[in-house]
Amino acid sequence: MSPFDSRVPAVLLRIDPNPFHHGTLGAVRSLGRAGLEVHLVADCAGSPVRASRFVRQLHPPPPPGASPADIAVVLRQVAARIDGPAVLIPMDDASAVAVGRLREDLAPSYLLPQQPPALPERVADKAELAAVCAAADIPHPETVVPAGAGEAAAAAWRLGLPVVAKWSRPWLLPTTGGLRSTVVVRSPQEAHELYLRTEEAGSRLLLQAFLPPGPDRDWFFHGYAARTGAVIGGGPGVKERSWPRAAGLTAVGRWRPNPDVQALAERLTDALGYRGILDLDFRRCGTTGAYHLLDFNPRPGAQFRLFSDSADLDVVRALHLDLTHRPLPEGSPLPGRAFVVENYSPLTLLRPAPDGRELAWHAEDDPEPGRAMRGLWARHVSRRVRERLRRPGGDGTGRMVGATVSVPPPSPGTPYLSPALANGLPDGLSDEKKVSSC
Repeated sequence: MSPFDSRVPAVLLRIDPNPFHHGTLGAVRSLGRAGLEVHLVADCAGSPVRASRFVRQLHPPPPPGASPADIAVVLRQVAARIDGPAVLIPMDDASAVAVGRLREDLAPSYLLPQQPPALPERVADKAELAAVCAAADIPHPETVVPAGAGEAAAAAWRLGLPVVAKWSRPWLLPTTGGLRSTVVVRSPQEAHELYLRTEEAGSRLLLQAFLPPGPDRDWFFHGYAARTGAVIGGGPGVKERSWPRAAGLTAVGRWRPNPDVQALAERLTDALGYRGILDLDFRRCGTTGAYHLLDFNPRPGAQFRLFSDSADLDVVRALHLDLTHRPLPEGSPLPGRAFVVENYSPLTLLRPAPDGRELAWHAEDDPEPGRAMRGLWARHVSRRVRERLRRPGGDGTGRMVGATVSVPPPSPGTPYLSPALANGLPDGLSDEKKVSSC
């Protein structure tokens, strides 16, 4: 007998227009395999996720930048098409913030964790997170929120160049204009110029002391803080490869016990009274060994399926079971298990995985999304090669003679590829030979 209440469907909400978010596919599959009806409210035009056999119904999402009132209208329309209440799972920060604000309005139609409505917004705001960490005694990089362009330049110099510049609410960034949520600033002038774009960015600029990357330094923690306050359904993991290199999302992650990271995550959720799914990013300081919290994402992380235990419990399943008042199956952690995003690290698939491995896109019981992504890769790589061959001064390989080839960030609707694949090259080259991804 299934431990899940199959009468209660799941509704996944993603406002971010990126249709190639593999975490969304992971949630669709996890809940669908559990025998639950899965509704997806997201931009899935041309997305591999729409091909999944586990999607019961697709619903048009609210547009980027929609007001909470507009988001509430969309979610009520979805609820009207569903028989009975549903478990609502935000899949990006914009969705999590909006659902937190709307909790009381949505309560008649959706099951949601019980917590202060402003808490998801507070922890997702990178400027507020510094104060949260200070109050909870959680290590966090020294952070300055400048009040002017001159103060930004002075703060960059005082913190010690280079410094990390972040927009406090990255979900408010415009889709055009070239602003990135996080950049490394290497001069006071760069900090000065970046501050001048504050109005365009839609939120405050903050500057942080730079913690250098290195082997075994980038860690993450996924979990579900249940109604009782216990953190379940996840664990600590380490980034073995990221994209872009040393600064981006997890391309290859591994489940590894880490009592320090576990204790920090549990202490923080307890101090905040946080309830729901969380995804935390840490970087270990090479000098002190302390784990500094860099980000608190109040929703599932894209690689949450890494932490599927021996009972196949993960954070989205834990949430559904807990909110429907069902007991959680007793499983054991599976340390050593790996998670690989094939389009960012394809050659990893050639290596053995004795402790188990899950892929972001391919699945034997749901092959169509993987096939769709492979077709998108092939078309994208072919287009890149043709573009380079047409450039004047090419050397027959599509590269400019004596020049460094770089790949600009993909435009909306373009599949995200590993830097090597985006240039039509095999991945796994040495760092010196790899094409820049920045």
